[in-house]
Amino acid sequence: MIGLDYARTMARYNRWMNRVVYDCSERLTDDERKEDVGAFFKSLHGTLNHLLVGDSVWLGRFVGPVFVPASLAQELHADFGELRLAREAMDARILEWAGTLTQEKLAGELRFVSITNPAPRVMPMALAVAHFFNHQTHHRGQATTLLMQRGIDPGVTDLMWVAEQDEPS
Repeated sequence: MIGLDYARTMARYNRWMNRVVYDCSERLTDDERKEDVGAFFKSLHGTLNHLLVGDSVWLGRFVGPVFVPASLAQELHADFGELRLAREAMDARILEWAGTLTQEKLAGELRFVSITNPAPRVMPMALAVAHFFNHQTHHRGQATTLLMQRGIDPGVTDLMWVAEQDEPS
C-alpha cells in the first residue's frame, strides 16, 4: 500500500505545512483564532488543537505512550504560543518516528483501542500510517480554508512542492 519513502515524505510535508499554517495563524488575534466560525471544531484554534490531539493519539498507538484525550475536541493548549511549541515538538517526534519505520513494521498490524467506539481494533499498519497522514492533510485543509476566509493566503500547499520548501532532516 505505502512504503518508507511515502511515510518520510509525508512527515516532512506535515512539518512544512504546519509551519505555514502557524505562521499564517499568528497574523490573527487570539480572539479571531478562537472565534466560533462554524467549523467542525468550531474555530481555527479548535482545529489546530484537534490536529495535535489526533497526532498524539496516533503516535501514541505507534510508539507510545498511549494518549487518550477527554474528547477529540479537547483543548490541549489555550495559549497559541504554547500550542505552537507543542506542535513543533510533535512534528519533530513524527519525523523521528518516520525515520525508524521499517518495511517489516509497515507490513505488520496495529492493535489499539478505538476512542470513538471503545473496542479493540486490528488494522494493517500501512493503512494506519496512511490514515494518520491523511487525517493531518484533511484538517489542515480546513485550517487553510479558515485562513482564506480571513483574507490570509497560505500560498502553495501541494505535496509535490515539499522538496523545494523543506529540506530533509
